[in-house]
Amino acid sequence: MSGISFAHPNLLYLLIIVPAFILWYIFKRRNIQASLQMSTLMPFAKAPVSARVYLRHLPFALRMAALSLIVIVLARPQSFNVSQNIETEGIDIMIALDVSSSMLAKDFKPDRLEAAKDIAIQFVSGRRNDRLGLVIFAGESFTLCPLTTDLRTIANQFKDIRVGLIEDGTAIGVGLATAVARLKDSDAVSKVIILLTDGVNNKGEIAPVTAADISKSYGIRVYTVGIGTHGTAPYPVQTPFGTRMQDMKVEIDEDVLTEIAEVTGGKYFRATDGKGLAVVYEQIDKLEKTKFEVIETTKKKEEFMKFALLAIILLGVDMVLRSTVFRSIP
Repeated sequence: MSGISFAHPNLLYLLIIVPAFILWYIFKRRNIQASLQMSTLMPFAKAPVSARVYLRHLPFALRMAALSLIVIVLARPQSFNVSQNIETEGIDIMIALDVSSSMLAKDFKPDRLEAAKDIAIQFVSGRRNDRLGLVIFAGESFTLCPLTTDLRTIANQFKDIRVGLIEDGTAIGVGLATAVARLKDSDAVSKVIILLTDGVNNKGEIAPVTAADISKSYGIRVYTVGIGTHGTAPYPVQTPFGTRMQDMKVEIDEDVLTEIAEVTGGKYFRATDGKGLAVVYEQIDKLEKTKFEVIETTKKKEEFMKFALLAIILLGVDMVLRSTVFRSIP
């Protein structure tokens, strides 16, 4: 009965009459008195027993099976086939990550860059219906991975990021403009840039606000994230005696990052440690949910005919047996 439902399932309660008939049949058989009384049956003890004796209850069993099938027919069994058509509205997301030397600061564990990479990989792994890409920037910018649905590839690209890949500095405007260039021709309904930096724009020919205006013109939202604790943070500094840690003032141009977010319809976040950065990604994940539309189609087919035919066959066999093999003499 797998894949079968009933149009009138309450009628199946009528099956309770089947065990009632069985009990009546057993009770009736016990009260049957022999029409011919004999003082002893010993002379017939070794008489052969025919198959009719073993099968004498078969007609009754056939009637009960037919009755059960008739009840099932009345309940109208139906097979059903459920199909789902899932339509998704994915989001195109470019992550623009600052890889300047200041990202080696140790206010994050093990440092800002490694913390940003690890949490970004976790974020990427959860966006299975979206296309993601990666831009890195410092004194200049570079597209490390164009938009792709291959989450493993982009995760591997994150793992390979390190300080020194490109000229040092902080060109926020150039990094943002490069990400915009990768998204401007996208046909996705939602286009998003997540820009992470720990400094102040000090290089590049494109001002951050100008890049924000360009982003707005293409309908791209920008979520900006300032990475760094408040006050000072330990930075690795090269000295004649090797690399030493030195506390340096944390400077993040929050006004510019806030303006970029507001101009494009995004939001600015400040992450002061690894946990805070994880929370930022969680908030962005909630703000930018992929849309699903599930269309469910159910097709039903009446299945009572095969049960009705089987009931008729059983009743026919019962009538033949009672008229021939199990015919009784009044």
